[in-house]
Amino acid sequence: MIKFHEIKVGDYLIADNDGDKKQGEVTDLNHNEKQVCVNTGVQEFWYETEQLSPIPLDDEQLIRLKFHKQENEDGTVKYMKGAFRMMLSKKNDFNVFEIWYRDEKRHIVHPISLHQLQNHFYEMTKVHLNDESFD
Repeated sequence: MIKFHEIKVGDYLIADNDGDKKQGEVTDLNHNEKQVCVNTGVQEFWYETEQLSPIPLDDEQLIRLKFHKQENEDGTVKYMKGAFRMMLSKKNDFNVFEIWYRDEKRHIVHPISLHQLQNHFYEMTKVHLNDESFD
């Protein structure tokens, strides 16, 4: 389950509608009822937080979001989107990594989900991270 306060408009999550799980984008938040409106590409629907789950952060998600990938000779992997950078100490190891944008650097010391990366990206760049963000 995802905590309501972690969710922002524009975040990508998995919505579960009676066992039918679809990835979607948060389009609205009802703070009074703690409900989340998600567009799954088929429909927009309001969900309780218990019906939402995070999307694991992995290479496939970053490529879908148009990150450019650079595999280095020392085994590190750098993902780039505009001036935003993400450095993994080894390929496909999203447990501990660094992200930075201009002069701000953050050390991530545990696995995070896609929506959490989106929130870091927004806090650092003031741009929502989606597949239409700057390249």
